[in-house]
Amino acid sequence: MVGLLVITHNNVGGALFDAAISVLGDCPLPFEILPVSQNCDPEERFQKAQTYLKKLNTPGDGVLVITDMYGSTPSNIATKLATDNVTIITGINLPMLIRIMNYPKLSIDKLANKAVSGGQTGVIIVER
Repeated sequence: MVGLLVITHNNVGGALFDAAISVLGDCPLPFEILPVSQNCDPEERFQKAQTYLKKLNTPGDGVLVITDMYGSTPSNIATKLATDNVTIITGINLPMLIRIMNYPKLSIDKLANKAVSGGQTGVIIVER
C-alpha cells in the first residue's frame, strides 16, 4: 500500500486532513503530516521528512508526497525527496485528499493521477 506524506505551511495539511477524516471516518493509507513554519529550520524538516519516508515506504509500494504551493519551502523540501518510488504533487486541496483516501489500493502512479484529477475537478466556479 502506498504511504501518504503531507508537507504544508503551518497546519494547512493537518486541517485539510482532519476535514477529510471527518467526511470519511478514517484514512486507509499509512500517513504522516509534516508542518513547516516560517521560522523553521528547513534542513531539520527535510531530515524529519526523510524519516517519515522510510517509515511510510515499509512495504516498498512508494510514497505520495503532497504539498501546498509549488516553489515554497514545503514544496522545496518535498522536491528534495523525489526518487523512483516517491511522487510529489503540489496544490493540495480537500477533494484531492478525499480522492486519495477513496482509492487506497491503487499503485503510486494511478493514485497520483486520481489525486490530481480529484483536485482539479474539485475547483469550479459556482454559477449564480
